[in-house]
Amino acid sequence: MNVIALSPFDLALAALLILALAGLSWRLRIGSERQLLVAAARSTVQLLLIGLVLKLLFANAHPLWVGLLAAVMLAVAGREVMVRQKRRFVGAWGFAVGSLSMFVSSFSVTVLALLLVIGTDPWYAPQYAIPLLGMILGNTMNGISLGLDRLTQDAADKRQIIDSRLALGHDWRRAIADSRREAMRVGMIPIVNAMSAAGIVSLPGMMTGQILAGTPPVEAVKYQILVMFLIAAGTGFGTMVAVSLAARRLFDERQRLRLDRLRPPRA
Repeated sequence: MNVIALSPFDLALAALLILALAGLSWRLRIGSERQLLVAAARSTVQLLLIGLVLKLLFANAHPLWVGLLAAVMLAVAGREVMVRQKRRFVGAWGFAVGSLSMFVSSFSVTVLALLLVIGTDPWYAPQYAIPLLGMILGNTMNGISLGLDRLTQDAADKRQIIDSRLALGHDWRRAIADSRREAMRVGMIPIVNAMSAAGIVSLPGMMTGQILAGTPPVEAVKYQILVMFLIAAGTGFGTMVAVSLAARRLFDERQRLRLDRLRPPRA
């Protein structure tokens, strides 16, 4: 089965749907038309650029270039985690918590999959390493964002309860334990829902893309199962690490709750 090439005209027809949606948003005074158009333009430019980068990378596979692109992806994901927080940490911690957690989880899971599961030769083959890292990193980013946002909001809302527990002699772990567990649970909701609905409510993107490219459906399903398990592991471990680091950062060495380490909530 040959891949059906898409022309610029085909993409322009699809873009009309976005313009129609933006027009309807403006007509109904929803207020999302600007964000929608900017997001569509950003995604188009970013995808075209990454397509050109990957074309060059595939033709000149080298661990240095693969590592450099992976580092750029991690830095951008770390920034996205930071800006999505209503109450993010001040200073370098705002960027470091998410970035470090994603590095520990997403990179470890990706390397494990490349070395032991897929077994590519070389193990850093960009046609496998970059798409796999991108899928794991993107989903881990969402989970960490939700988990951190829930933790910091909960800490602010339950300040009196946490301070009371500390006054009764509880250490910081016990004082914030319920908020910490809830934040981890919230961070894992998207991937749990995605796995629960896969194959019945939705056909995941990777599987759909492989089928459209001519891969036998059963083989596409195998790869999709692998990817979903890897995403779940990366998201789960990353959220746990991020929430744990953030929870510790909310307290000082004298076991005091330090909400001054958080920026004021954004409007």
